[in-house]
Amino acid sequence: MKSADQKSYQRLLVTSALPYANGPIHLGHLAGAYLPADVYVRYQRARKRDVIFICGTDEHGVPISIIAEKAGITPQQLVDRFWADHFDTFSRFGISFDNFSRTSAAIHHQTAKEFFKVIYDKNYLVERTIQQFYCTSCNRFLADRFVEGTCPHCKQAGARGDQCETCGSSLEQTELIDPYCKVCGRTPVLRETRHLFIKLNEFQQKLETWLKGKKHWKKNVLKYCRGWFKKGLGERAVTRDLSWGIPVPVEGYEDKVIYVWFEAPIGYISATKEWADKIGQPDRWQDYWCRDDTQLVHFIGKDNIVFHAVIWPAMLMGHGQFVLPAEIPANEFLNIHGEKLSTSRNYAVWLGEYLEQFPPDPLRYYLSVNAPETKDADFTWEEFQQRNNSELADILGNFVNRTLTFARKQYAGRVPPCHDLDALDESMLADLKQAPEKIGQLFEQFELRKAAYALIDVARTANKYFNDQEPWRSVRENPQKGQTTIHICIQVVKTLTVLMAPILPFSAEKVWKMLGLADDVHEQPWDGCGERPLSAGHELGLEEILFKKIEDKQVQPEIDRLRSILAEDKGQTMSSGENQKRKQAPGIVYDDFARVELRVARVVSAARVEKTDKLMQLKIDLGGEERQIVAGIAQHYQPDELIGRQIVVVANLQPAIVRGIESKGMLLAAEDADGKLALLTLDRPAADGAKIK
Repeated sequence: MKSADQKSYQRLLVTSALPYANGPIHLGHLAGAYLPADVYVRYQRARKRDVIFICGTDEHGVPISIIAEKAGITPQQLVDRFWADHFDTFSRFGISFDNFSRTSAAIHHQTAKEFFKVIYDKNYLVERTIQQFYCTSCNRFLADRFVEGTCPHCKQAGARGDQCETCGSSLEQTELIDPYCKVCGRTPVLRETRHLFIKLNEFQQKLETWLKGKKHWKKNVLKYCRGWFKKGLGERAVTRDLSWGIPVPVEGYEDKVIYVWFEAPIGYISATKEWADKIGQPDRWQDYWCRDDTQLVHFIGKDNIVFHAVIWPAMLMGHGQFVLPAEIPANEFLNIHGEKLSTSRNYAVWLGEYLEQFPPDPLRYYLSVNAPETKDADFTWEEFQQRNNSELADILGNFVNRTLTFARKQYAGRVPPCHDLDALDESMLADLKQAPEKIGQLFEQFELRKAAYALIDVARTANKYFNDQEPWRSVRENPQKGQTTIHICIQVVKTLTVLMAPILPFSAEKVWKMLGLADDVHEQPWDGCGERPLSAGHELGLEEILFKKIEDKQVQPEIDRLRSILAEDKGQTMSSGENQKRKQAPGIVYDDFARVELRVARVVSAARVEKTDKLMQLKIDLGGEERQIVAGIAQHYQPDELIGRQIVVVANLQPAIVRGIESKGMLLAAEDADGKLALLTLDRPAADGAKIK
């Protein structure tokens, strides 16, 4: 297999950032590191590649100690609870780890100590004496988050010893005004303490040279790294004065633990060792960590870029035994209804609570088409509902159901034979043949959004093929043509099932059963899956509704909950379903409205207009007529989000020249109070060019 830098690899080691074991999983976690990795791994397995998917909980550090103390339990009891919660939640959502480990495991402690000792013995660590707050009441040094006080910058209370959440400033605990111990509330005193620091500055030149070969990496990753290099890498503490953690394996430091940021990524190695032990091949982990023909891929959120693209590679270089990351597809953040996710305010959508009400696949699909790949994305319950109903139910689910229902009624639930092909048949089969390569290439490039759109486009094309061939008519007037149409449609269903399996694994299993197939859909080969029809006469299973419509009453309580949190933050009250009073425009007569020709258009291509921030150039299909429109939506949508969408346009607007480009029409969009635009779309597919009445 080839990566973007054309190096040949024999195996893949894929990881997701270790989730911190101090709370449940929310949608921000999923969108950033876990769903994209799972889809990628499922695709690679279908390509029959040697791939393993490794993860586990990050279980040491100050926040866990604080929460445990407040709850009156031990840190181990706390992390035991959340490891079980994470494992169960990920499993129910279909995240298919080969091993989900934890950093409190004995194998991790041993691996981290060995790694630390190698770095120490190679003289990459240096001792420094620093001043740190000490609580005489608790009788211990206070790590950053055990100290709170007033921010020296914004003067707000409640700032932590590492950061002020109010203004976002990065802090040292000694900068805080009126500091106090977060556990007992008393004022700490400054005392000297010794710590070991890693000399990152000694790796900067080597890191810069290494990263120069990663031109294919995401711009956000490379830009972030260059920013750190520009400032210059210095020394960073690798030990901490804590009792909860991995003891430092160096004489004279037995009372300290390894800093969590240093030992957590070593969890990727220890989790791989644990996997090898579980499969009865204890040395197998070395194939993935100690051979240059392994491709190491880290899926992370942007807040983890510095650790995975700068500090972790420096650690690996210092150790010298292990492979370096080949790919780091870092994603941006997921917001909720236009606001930043906040776990402290419960302004979040928790995965466990979601799964109590809805199946996993609609969310897997929505987070795929809405993945925060190049910029922060926004989750809304309304769009989640719309995507499920208009795309999964009305396009993909509708095609599967209508095909298998027709086969049951007209051909006794068996695959009819295929006869001579006409032009539409040939075109459908050609699209089907190309689909695996097209969608697969997008997965290879970590373009999950485009891959999800391409998947739905196959179903959209298939629905059009079904409509154009009119099998309900040909079954009477030209039986052989009707048989050929349904034979091909069943082939499309079979191909779609393989193609949807990475994103929609549970739905793929259902359709595979509907097709009367007893083997495992996840074991089906990806390559050539568009060219393997079911044999004539094959007995199909029983069809069922694949995707149920989501009703307003199911999502409205979730919308109201989030609104109430925002209203409370702003000191306001808002009743459920309250309507905002708005100023109304003067009334018009019907004849005025009738002069406006509104039509359905499909976006064929989209590109930003050069040297502008707001303008997007669109090519649209009005049912055989292609036009060009210039619209001020570039700050609200990425070009790839628009391709394939059906939108509403004013078709009889006088042409205009915008920045030297002819614009023939106008699209319609809604604008909220904050100026955010939402394109008007349809709740179910319609013919391109159809008039809106």
